[in-house]
Amino acid sequence: MQVTMTVNDVEVTREIEGRLLLVHFLRDVLSLTGTHWGCDTSNCGTCVVWLDGEPVKSCTVLAAMAGGHEVRTVEGLAKGGELDPIQEGFMQCHGLQCGFCTPGMLMTCRALLDKNPDPTDGEIREAISGQICRCTGYATIVRSVRWAAVHEAAVTQ
Repeated sequence: MQVTMTVNDVEVTREIEGRLLLVHFLRDVLSLTGTHWGCDTSNCGTCVVWLDGEPVKSCTVLAAMAGGHEVRTVEGLAKGGELDPIQEGFMQCHGLQCGFCTPGMLMTCRALLDKNPDPTDGEIREAISGQICRCTGYATIVRSVRWAAVHEAAVTQ
């Protein structure tokens, strides 16, 4: 079957099998390997991308279901060669260690900041509760999101 969708602001059309998961479409068909594939059961959250602006676990979405929709991956966060503040926050506050969960965390945290530009630590923890990080203990991730929120607020003032 043929599927057409917009990925990181670029319309793509490909011939696919109907059972192909969105995570595999992104990684194997489009070579967008920033989206990680972890558990294949929607438990870990490493595969989070945005579908029409909402975070989804791409291991639970068929690529065919994304047809006609907008998909944004971690590769689409930076704009004009400038890192998104959430990416910068993860760098500044050591929000990553091994990096495996990072793409999904970045996408989830960016979506949080888009909806709530000044989240509490509890709100950040709730937002990332569907994702697993085996390295950081989450404290540095929470600090990274707080850093991004503060720096975004300073820029908009």
